[in-house]
Amino acid sequence: MSWYRNTVWFVKGLREYTRCGYESASRHFNPDDVEVNVAGRSFLVTGANSGIGKATATEIARRGGTVHLVCRSEERAEAARREIAAETGNQNLFLHILDISNPKEIWKFAEKFKNDHKLHVLINNAGCMVNNRELTEDGLEKNFATNTLGTYILTTALLPLLEEAADARVITVSSGGMLVQKLNLSDLQSANGAFDGTMVYAQNKRQQVVLTEQWAKAHRNIHFSVMHPGWADTPAVRSSMPDFYERMRSSLRTEAQGADTVVWLAVSSEAARFPSGLFFQDRQPVSTHLPLASTHSPPEEEEKLMEVLEEFSQKFRSTAAGT
Repeated sequence: MSWYRNTVWFVKGLREYTRCGYESASRHFNPDDVEVNVAGRSFLVTGANSGIGKATATEIARRGGTVHLVCRSEERAEAARREIAAETGNQNLFLHILDISNPKEIWKFAEKFKNDHKLHVLINNAGCMVNNRELTEDGLEKNFATNTLGTYILTTALLPLLEEAADARVITVSSGGMLVQKLNLSDLQSANGAFDGTMVYAQNKRQQVVLTEQWAKAHRNIHFSVMHPGWADTPAVRSSMPDFYERMRSSLRTEAQGADTVVWLAVSSEAARFPSGLFFQDRQPVSTHLPLASTHSPPEEEEKLMEVLEEFSQKFRSTAAGT
């Protein structure tokens, strides 16, 4: 069935995920949804120095929000902060240097952040697509460490802070590629068989959808959502998917178009009226499965994913506490 899933996903993508798809969907947007002032609210955006993360941070800053930029590179992060401040006039921008693939550092960062700041909205945008199997210093496969475990630990660690906030939200940037993947617990770190970075990334993005649905069930005071930005012209796409980029470059969305639904989910009151735990595309909830694609998993497998990630998380939490 994989050929069927891939074909249906690509045809769907050509119709909906490109710039034309965005332009068609945006005719039905209500501009007032995002014409809001969010001064006094605090937003944390991972991977905020470029691409969709930077576009999101810019639009939130433009609306008066306090924005915490979480990035790996201090040099690129500082350059992004200066550019966002100059463009928006908002000086309430804070830099935090953190590698989301390093679980011990995430725990340390989160503990300090909870002591020093308040938080209303967490935006899990940082991600990677490494096309050759690569291990982190902790022996974790790099894509899994960043996209799945890093997202899990950062969100879990900041949940107590979010529970204290009014209208708290968590938004995770996933990918339509997850539609071709069924949750696979048997090889979370892609150690078996041929390594396909694109499919590993898609599996991680399926895992993020499951995380969002599970968090929504467990934490009723926080609004969780996960979204697909469409196919956008970002540095990550250009570096990780060069062949795809060359074929599709004339049809790709801008970074701002890719970020539009993230911003809408982060700032609009309309977004919070939808049930928690949904998957969004162009400001509308959409199915997390293609028709006839056999990508559904039983509830016990989805719950097992949370158990496994929690075991990883606590292992690295205790290690971080001991350093």
